[in-house]
Amino acid sequence: MRRLHRSALLSATAVVCALVLATAPPAAGAPGHDTDGGTGVTGVTGAAESAGPAASAGGTDAAEAAVIGVGHARAHAELRRAARGAVEYPQSRRNASLASLAASQREANSAFKAAVSGRFAEYFPSPDFGVHVAQLPTGKVLLFSFSRVETDPTKETGPTDRIGPSNAGRAYLWDPAKGTGARAFKKVTPPVVLMPDGTHAPRPAPFFCAGHSFLPNGMLGVFGGNTGGKGGSGAKLSFVFDPWTEGWYRNRDMAVGRWYPSVVTGADGRQIIMSGQSERGTGTPTPVVERFPALGQPVPWRPYDIPLDVSVQRMRSDAPFRNDYPHLFSLRDGMIYGLGRDADQQWLFDPRAETRTDLPRRPADFRGYGSAVPLPAGFRGPDSVLVLGGDPLDPNTYRLSGGAWTTQEPRAFGRTQDDTLILPDGTLLTVNGAKDTRDYGFGPFNPKADLKFRQTELRGADGRWGLGPAQRLPRGYHSNALVLPDGRVMVTGDELQQIANDPDIKDGMDGSIEIYEPAYLHRGARPVLDRAPAGEIAHDAKFSVESSTASGVRRAVLLAPTTVTHAVNTSQRHLELRMTGVHGRTIDLRAPATSADAPPGYYMLFLLDAEGVPSTARWVKLGTRAKG
Repeated sequence: MRRLHRSALLSATAVVCALVLATAPPAAGAPGHDTDGGTGVTGVTGAAESAGPAASAGGTDAAEAAVIGVGHARAHAELRRAARGAVEYPQSRRNASLASLAASQREANSAFKAAVSGRFAEYFPSPDFGVHVAQLPTGKVLLFSFSRVETDPTKETGPTDRIGPSNAGRAYLWDPAKGTGARAFKKVTPPVVLMPDGTHAPRPAPFFCAGHSFLPNGMLGVFGGNTGGKGGSGAKLSFVFDPWTEGWYRNRDMAVGRWYPSVVTGADGRQIIMSGQSERGTGTPTPVVERFPALGQPVPWRPYDIPLDVSVQRMRSDAPFRNDYPHLFSLRDGMIYGLGRDADQQWLFDPRAETRTDLPRRPADFRGYGSAVPLPAGFRGPDSVLVLGGDPLDPNTYRLSGGAWTTQEPRAFGRTQDDTLILPDGTLLTVNGAKDTRDYGFGPFNPKADLKFRQTELRGADGRWGLGPAQRLPRGYHSNALVLPDGRVMVTGDELQQIANDPDIKDGMDGSIEIYEPAYLHRGARPVLDRAPAGEIAHDAKFSVESSTASGVRRAVLLAPTTVTHAVNTSQRHLELRMTGVHGRTIDLRAPATSADAPPGYYMLFLLDAEGVPSTARWVKLGTRAKG
């Protein structure tokens, strides 16, 4: 035993030494040394990943695995692969690209006036790619995605095809109140799981490319993810993120795996889950529709109602979408509108009767990852949806209203991978976009981009679109944006562009965030919202707020917080509130009439003046828990 132990120890020492040598930078001028000029990163060549005849698929060394275990050896292989990637795409190239983008942004935006078109004000690093983002009712923003497996943006960064521990998720909170530095971010690692991929290797849940929406108590339900394998395959995972305790809780698995599903919260506060590639892999979208929580189980209502080990429920209707991530909306008739990417797959779901009926065919043909927005409808909940983007050859926008489609005002050009937001004043803002998946105008996996895809577009109250300022980074696939409580817009996402323009690929901050200030923030003093109700506000109830600028307030609006991924944003909603009186500092308001107008949950309440300038929002809880 002692001799065997000594032999194993020597072998392990040899492995460690080999790893050190494999990842050490070669001497200047040696093969693999960066000669790109500037401050390139030195490292190993592609040969370093291979361990000769003993190397198995994926660069894992068989002798190494025999000593330290397959999982540990695979992790070492990933480190070697990452080191190789840094050399294949040197730091000097990233630095030059970012500097060029900053210069072209300054030049392009010199023609725009902030009071008319807004401006991009900040750009700072983030520890996450932001494939998924959610504006939480605590004021913090949740970002989650995956642990990268490549640092070369001309290759697939995510572990979509990977089996084992490298197929893992990660998550962070950004607290805007703490600024933009590293201390403003907090790691909130997802639960460790064992995936049914044959490896039985624990890892943080690979819940990237899942679907999500908010529960009435402010928690975020997250469903699905990636089990791994060729092209990815659907995971049955079900979680909630609790913004109050800042932790994840696991619930019972769904009936089927889902990779790229969509989720929407209905008028009763329950979440409807549709589509996504099944556990059998890409090309097998599931028609199964599920609901969380299952009927008979209470809807999480209070901040301390934590769903844990709660089951989903399979519904009687199906949703045989041919393509994933359909747009889902709960409109003011209480129905769920499922707008598929295929023109002939536009459906209406009744969540009570659990039935599906056809809607008219959309005018345009297949549309990829583009936006869809429930249009503001004044004091009532939305009754129409604007579909836009998803086709680089079609700049038109399409409105579904009253069961019929009409072609609306076009944008300046067609784009996919775009994100369109409702701003507090009821106007629309489009950010991000590309020619196609990971193609920014010069071919796939090419970080260079056509400048036009960096330009924002703005839709005014008259329904007409106009070009706005350009963002720093082109952001296409996996790009996201949301409205912050102070009225600014956070823009993030697109791991390819983020690592291609990372000012320090080794520092662990491999994402980036941009802040856009809409024009209303450059039009003078803002109204002030001093106090709003801390408790629940019943639908159709009267309530009051206090404002030191009450005499100048002309509108009060509710804006639902965004949770978005892959251009699918099912949570957006904008409602005007009736102002029934102003008495000194007190403004009397009336809540939306029904839960179909505004599903129960947390909303940002803004006060606006005659120029459409909004206050900083305060959070209000809409809806009261049913008795019994």
